[in-house]
Amino acid sequence: MDALTELLTTDFRPLDRKAFDLYLAAVAQVKPDALALPTPCPDWTVHGLLRHQVSQDEGFAAAARGDGARLANWRNGDLGDDPAAAARTSAGLVTAAFAEVSLDQEMVLPEVREGGGFPASLAISFHFVDLVVHAWDLATAIGVPWEPSEELVAASLKVAAIVPTGPDDRGPGQAFDRLVPAPDGASPADRLLALLGRRPR
Repeated sequence: MDALTELLTTDFRPLDRKAFDLYLAAVAQVKPDALALPTPCPDWTVHGLLRHQVSQDEGFAAAARGDGARLANWRNGDLGDDPAAAARTSAGLVTAAFAEVSLDQEMVLPEVREGGGFPASLAISFHFVDLVVHAWDLATAIGVPWEPSEELVAASLKVAAIVPTGPDDRGPGQAFDRLVPAPDGASPADRLLALLGRRPR
């Protein structure tokens, strides 16, 4: 079975919930004075990263409900006075929306591709891998451990393997930075980070 077929036939919803556990554990450790810290994502502070993930959760939830084409659904995340509570709320929103979707239903993701959509099985895998890697971005920014399970890393590597790597697909303004060479003997987790443009530390 090729990589894409495997992703299309895998239900990522249980893995997505486990990825939320990983991500929200890091969010819970963010102190108010850490919100202005830079993250490994050049365009985002900790506040910006948290807001981005809330916006993504809301966008993916809208896409699961058949309303993903409107960019406004992907841009209006609000952390309010309690970023951790906002993160938990958006996690609950998108998890509930995913639970209702059929895996062969089309989900329109305008921030990934203009025009057309993706089968929900594949779209959910994109949300999943974002959570796993944004958990690393956040943990690195605030100086706490990032310890995904072997299951999460193995599944994330399968998704990362299909992310385009061309010069027009990676870099500033794109979802992921350019590939980073992984050193010989790198762990699976470090290979995942390198595949998605992160520099393991």
